[in-house]
Amino acid sequence: MPQPFIHDNFLLFTPSAERLYHDYAKDMPICDFHSHLPPGQIVNDIKFKNLTQAWLYGDHYKWRAMRACGFPENLCSGVPEAGDDFARFEAWAATVPQTIANPLYHWTHLELKRYFAIDTLLSPATAKEIYEAVNAQLVKPDFSARALVKRSRVRNLCTTDDPTDDLAGHLQLAKENWGVGVFPCWRPDKALAAHNAKVIGPWLDKLEAASGKTVSTYQELLDALWARHQFFHDAGCRLSDYGIERPYAASYVSSRVEAAFKKIRAGISLAGDELEEYRSAILHDLLVMDAKQGWTQQLHFGAKRNNNSRAFALSGPDTGYDCMGEFPIADALVALFDRLEEKGSLAKTIVYILNPKDNEMIPSILGSFSDNHTPGKMQFGTAWWYNDQKDGMLRQMTALANIGLLSRFVGMQTDSRSFLSYPRHEYFRRILCQKLGGEMDSGEIPKDFDLIGKMVRDICYDNAADFFKLGEK
Repeated sequence: MPQPFIHDNFLLFTPSAERLYHDYAKDMPICDFHSHLPPGQIVNDIKFKNLTQAWLYGDHYKWRAMRACGFPENLCSGVPEAGDDFARFEAWAATVPQTIANPLYHWTHLELKRYFAIDTLLSPATAKEIYEAVNAQLVKPDFSARALVKRSRVRNLCTTDDPTDDLAGHLQLAKENWGVGVFPCWRPDKALAAHNAKVIGPWLDKLEAASGKTVSTYQELLDALWARHQFFHDAGCRLSDYGIERPYAASYVSSRVEAAFKKIRAGISLAGDELEEYRSAILHDLLVMDAKQGWTQQLHFGAKRNNNSRAFALSGPDTGYDCMGEFPIADALVALFDRLEEKGSLAKTIVYILNPKDNEMIPSILGSFSDNHTPGKMQFGTAWWYNDQKDGMLRQMTALANIGLLSRFVGMQTDSRSFLSYPRHEYFRRILCQKLGGEMDSGEIPKDFDLIGKMVRDICYDNAADFFKLGEK
């Protein structure tokens, strides 16, 4: 009988890699410190009616592949009318064989294997068989949202939340103590969206309502944000996240920033130097807030979003029309960190970059801002988005190992909206173990399983648990 595609030693090609994975990595718990899971779905412990809902609603990775295969948009990003879910799944099943050499092929079959014990390769010929087999399992208690998270050995997870969110779901989950810590993560990107008055204006109105404070001046903006920051902290938040094209660190003076903010409140979009100065001020002040609370700040740089204007008008954001950007990073990032460091306001930091041309540059900058009392304070974040594949992960880990300390790495997170995405941690762990195991067997690093095995466990979970200290008062 032929070996199934997903087998015990999938992506493990040396004896030491196999031992590292099976003895040290495989059973480690998960700290998913960056995800986009909807808290309400966890509160309600939803069950998915079918595999389409679990897999295809909200997954722009799959939608891009389906478009590339010529499928119409109602089978991709648009949630179809009731009864059309199988047609949508058939389109995905027809796409999957064409994703060979793309990580989607690996993820798809890892998820079928790990959650549903299915070894059959997905294709048009097997679509109905697999769809029915999975749907028969999804109705069982072991496949609710919470059950899927717990079965994946998740100890803690962080969602992605706007400062105006009421965090009702998080507050409810904290009361229940159901076995997994679910924490908010502060994502104040709209505070920087001063280039678009139609976005930032209504958001500022929401901020006023959420904070109970008037926001008519820049200082009042900071006061309202701090009130919400404290609210998030009291709800267990210990991480922030900024999804911005590049660092903003221009010189600015308070009077010009105040004048710029008055324009924003008058419904005028900012541009040029005025926009740069406002963004530099608000990003700096937000990062100072993070440091005051003892949080970890995450900076996601490099995405050029909503490139297709016609598609954006039809489908909106986060539907698969984004790409890697080519933005200047180094000078502004150094200036931003230096400004914060001078004030003693540089928090623990994770920097993620989308363009791999910056892989070596980022850890070289981060090493300039380590301190003498916080191990691993400045982190080069895991391979993100388009780099979230075998080669991208290896490039990120190799750059970190060459220029920084791979041993201090806080490792993988899902960055996903799907409850079935946790095998991505397994994927990462296999790649990590193959890298280190291969180097053990080639003599590049010691063949000492106590030493390298501990490093593997640290990267898989222990570093993150110690770094974030989620759930601790």
